Amino acid sequence: MKKRILVTGRLPQDIMTDLVKKHEADINIEDKPFAREKFLEGIRDKEGLLSMITDTVDEEALDRADHLKMIAQFGVGYNNIDVAAATRLGIPVSNTPGVLTDATAELAFALILAISRRLVEGDRMTREGRFRCWAPMLFLGREVTGKTLGVIGMGKIGKAVAQRARCFHMPVLYHNRKRMSESEEKELMAKYVDMKTLLSQSDFISLHVPLTKETRHLIGNKELSLMKPTAYLINASRGPVVDEMALLQALKKKKIGGAGLDVYENEPALTPGLAELDNVILLPHVGSGTLETRYRMASMAVENLIAGLSGKVPPNIVNPDVLSHRRL
Repeated sequence: MKKRILVTGRLPQDIMTDLVKKHEADINIEDKPFAREKFLEGIRDKEGLLSMITDTVDEEALDRADHLKMIAQFGVGYNNIDVAAATRLGIPVSNTPGVLTDATAELAFALILAISRRLVEGDRMTREGRFRCWAPMLFLGREVTGKTLGVIGMGKIGKAVAQRARCFHMPVLYHNRKRMSESEEKELMAKYVDMKTLLSQSDFISLHVPLTKETRHLIGNKELSLMKPTAYLINASRGPVVDEMALLQALKKKKIGGAGLDVYENEPALTPGLAELDNVILLPHVGSGTLETRYRMASMAVENLIAGLSGKVPPNIVNPDVLSHRRL
């Protein structure tokens, strides 16, 4: 029996075609989120929701969705969903973990290389015709090889970044809620330290934590003041993990060497003044943005969605407590 499904973002063409054939799928085919009222109207009669991180799936939305039986999030993060409310209403929620580890780690390391060697500045200079000649002291950056990398949040992505650091002979300091085993530390050549030590001793600090009450503004004025004036901050996790106004001031006053950002506190809006700075690279949230990864994410999200709508346990359920009273 066909299910009524709302898909709020454009997926790979063959996956969208398959969904439309097998289900009554209402799919957003534009590369921008539904307007709030369109989303609320669209979810009203649906049994399944394949949501994006740009959707606010809050209590208001869930209250309108009397028939909703499953929410499959396209992404590893799901802070845009009121999971507690969904659980209370008997609606399973899933995400797409694991498949974006390598792509996000690659992006974080790309930011490390790009900001330290001033690649975006150099590209702009060359395009604008300001590159007149080679000179010994022209447009100098900083080497990455041998520098200390600090990783905050040593989950799958943090570990993947640490693995890549080995190719550049970088000592790795890390801070995490739970310390890794001795064998893991040895494999990654990583040393567990407290936050103060990590912030003060690292040349590059890469953030890989989920957004929670505890991690919101994890990096603010105090933390930035502990960093070396030559150090770089990399954020490919969640925007609100960094106090963007505090970062803006630190960059303007050259209190740190620079920053590479893929996410923003009030995404997609930037803190006024950030875009005018040369010592920060600003990317449009493309951490998982490879063809291979986005296809795997779409396939996993659909698998979760169909399993949930069939009364099965979604492979990547994030609220297993709901199974005792799920909406049927």
